[in-house]
Amino acid sequence: MRRGHHGGPGRERLGWWHVPETLVCGIRGHVVPASKAKQTAPDHAAIVTWTVDGRRLGRCLRCDAWLDAPIAQAELEVLPALEQLELPRRGEELREAVILRLIAVERAVHSVVFGVAAIGLWLLEADLPGLQSAARQLIRSATQTVAGPGQVASRDIITRQLTRLSNLHRHTLLVLTVTATIYAVVEGAEAIGLWLERRWAEYLTALATAGFLPFEVRELIRRLTFVRVGALVVNLAVLCWLVWRKHLFGIGHKQADRADPLEPYRAPAAT
Repeated sequence: MRRGHHGGPGRERLGWWHVPETLVCGIRGHVVPASKAKQTAPDHAAIVTWTVDGRRLGRCLRCDAWLDAPIAQAELEVLPALEQLELPRRGEELREAVILRLIAVERAVHSVVFGVAAIGLWLLEADLPGLQSAARQLIRSATQTVAGPGQVASRDIITRQLTRLSNLHRHTLLVLTVTATIYAVVEGAEAIGLWLERRWAEYLTALATAGFLPFEVRELIRRLTFVRVGALVVNLAVLCWLVWRKHLFGIGHKQADRADPLEPYRAPAAT
């Protein structure tokens, strides 16, 4: 009988909520030192064991799963001592890293959207006179065309948008283009820094998010939509989590230093 997938040492210490560990192992692979060496020492009792039918199992140091670790496939003769093993992140440390990566992905999406908007605005500004001339011609054609009852509403909507385009000023486009470019650069810097888990990126994200909140609230007051409400909720959640969990500006939760990172692997494997 194979042991460790639904029990085994270490799972109780890791806790029931081990989704990040399982997710990271599914993407990056398990960390099973016992599979790399033919011989193990007594201090490896918590990370290697044998089944009743003679198979050797190695414990993943990240998710605590027990996997086959056949001696024939091992590359090393002797497994290094526990103190010399490279330990993967797990538990609270890994969960925080995963959340930072998710925030980084969200900021990267924002950066791409603002970047595309900046390019589109720049192209619009480059050919604004020609577009405005075409818009005025379309407006004249639309007003001279006899429309049926069902087409009046659609024609009015199109005419209003064309009128806005014909009245658009270069200065307004320039301001929008510069704003979109700044947003794209800032969001891109946040995404890269958070992905690399840089402390400066946490502060930059908190400050930028807090700075944009008044504009989001103003837009929400002007027009209430699910998208704007969702964006505000997400940004508030990101800001609160960063300030509290990462202990920014001396506020919130401050993590205690982990005294012994090898403690989960020192207990004997046998129960």
